[in-house]
Amino acid sequence: MHIVIMGCGRVGSALARALEKQGHSVAVVDQDPTAFRRLGAGFNGRRVTGVGFDQDTLKEAGIEEAGAFAAVSSGDNSNIIAARVARENFGVEHVAARIYDPRRAEVYQRLGIPTVATVRWTADQMLRRLLPSGAEPLWQDPSGSIQLAEVAYAPSWVGQRFAALEKAAGVRVAFITRLGEGMLPTPQMVVQEGDLVHVTLHRADLPAVEAAFAQGPQEGEH
Repeated sequence: MHIVIMGCGRVGSALARALEKQGHSVAVVDQDPTAFRRLGAGFNGRRVTGVGFDQDTLKEAGIEEAGAFAAVSSGDNSNIIAARVARENFGVEHVAARIYDPRRAEVYQRLGIPTVATVRWTADQMLRRLLPSGAEPLWQDPSGSIQLAEVAYAPSWVGQRFAALEKAAGVRVAFITRLGEGMLPTPQMVVQEGDLVHVTLHRADLPAVEAAFAQGPQEGEH
């Protein structure tokens, strides 16, 4: 996958190196050309100097071929504007924005942009927003056999009950994150757009669960 990152600070540079290490092609955008020094000599991706929400700059970074976009500059407003441009103007599927003010998280979530607040930022959290399939577990027991993982789901699950999702995947939904708040699903609760679904499972079952979530509901499931 090609991934565009806006911001080459400590977060952006670490994210770029981690993604390239996983085999993805990466382009990093920053207004300050000296910021690219943080990437190191071993970074083989694109370095694009410019404003991260400028469409021409994004095109130079390969946004038209990108499968994911991360806005991790030092400005909340710039990050959310860039994320919206990537999502709405270029149709990038996986978009995430870093924010400094967690009070804005609910507003951004309503815009359909997953956010990661600085106070609880980790590389794994941002990676899970950009690469939800096959992401590292959120938690696992000492033996590594039981995991808590955030699993991506097909858009067709929106409007369906969580009970149907659990039945199709043969898994228990531990909790969901909706508009930045953790919630325990009830039997009648339905999936809403933007929900982050966290499940508990045996590690060996993760591929099958990811496949069931990605397939969407089948005929007769409610």
